Amino acid sequence: MPRRIAIVEDEPAIRANYAEALRKHGFEVAAYGARAEALTAMKTRLPDLALIDIGLGADVDGGFALCRELRALSAGLPIIFLTARDSDFDTVAGLRLGADDYLTKDVSLPHLLARIAALFRRAELSADAAQVPERLERGALAIDLKRFSVQWRGIPVPLTLTEFWMVHALAKYPEHVKNRDQLMRDANLVVDDGTITSHIKRIRRKFLAVDPDFDAIDTVYGMGYRWKA
Repeated sequence: MPRRIAIVEDEPAIRANYAEALRKHGFEVAAYGARAEALTAMKTRLPDLALIDIGLGADVDGGFALCRELRALSAGLPIIFLTARDSDFDTVAGLRLGADDYLTKDVSLPHLLARIAALFRRAELSADAAQVPERLERGALAIDLKRFSVQWRGIPVPLTLTEFWMVHALAKYPEHVKNRDQLMRDANLVVDDGTITSHIKRIRRKFLAVDPDFDAIDTVYGMGYRWKA
């Protein structure tokens, strides 16, 4: 049975384009133009994943409210914000409300599909939790693989799902150099080298915000990245 994705987007042309693209990749799609319509439908039948815009017509923060409402309906529903709003404030707000990921509308289709695949991979791991170790600890780093959360010196680090898998890939084997292809595979990411570099920079910034002395991620020039033991 194909996975069902709900799209909540107020612009009809954009909504139709995303729906068509996802259907071509084998997904069942339900598309909505407004928060109330989407919430009513999803109370009747939850999708397997929700793609939500923030601004929904006159409801400028309607997507934020919908995310909160959907999270109350289901703690495990994968939710991705897909929006034109690219400020750090909006990104942090969306993730704090319980979204699993936050993408801007300039994202490529392969990148979007990779993020969707990563969330479905998480759902599969959660369903098979008995085979997943609960925690991975490397010094000050603690990774909770069941809750998909990361702490550094006991303080939560607000990583996106892609960033989570990249940190996990590096920390699982300290001192082993991971090249960009390996990181893309481990994070279910399909992007160019420059985007991998950008992800690493964002990951470093998030850890530095928690600990200004953070230096656990090494760049091995010409080879990739490694987690220092």
